[in-house]
Amino acid sequence: MRDVLLEIWQANAAGRYAHPDDRQASKQRDPAFRGWGRSCSDFDTGIWRFETIKPGAVVGRDGRMMAPHVNLWVVARGINIGLNTRMYFADEEEANRADPVLNLIEWEVRRQTLIARREVRGGEIVYRFDIHLQGENETVFFDL
Repeated sequence: MRDVLLEIWQANAAGRYAHPDDRQASKQRDPAFRGWGRSCSDFDTGIWRFETIKPGAVVGRDGRMMAPHVNLWVVARGINIGLNTRMYFADEEEANRADPVLNLIEWEVRRQTLIARREVRGGEIVYRFDIHLQGENETVFFDL
């Protein structure tokens, strides 16, 4: 995706959001963790990057556990409203299978558009997540 702004928000490694409404007293807060960030994609390559921690599982509003994930908001020219999606982690298969939001998506092939692939680059673990705004592999976006 060229020339887009991406915003992320996520829980910390313990599964607690850096937000006053997160009242999970049993989960530790991390005072060094902001819980959100913004980045622009490279205009020429379309590559975007965030350096963050892998979030923990979080409790949903209905009390069910949600798999570790990162919430993304995508803004670009020609899009009248921002697009909301999520990035899940391929190495969280069991949690992903039980995630209530992923299970709202009827077709497995469509759920796969929300799964980031784990890679090792230069001895560092990274997750590759390609966002497609249209076409056969269009990323699932949520109407919030």
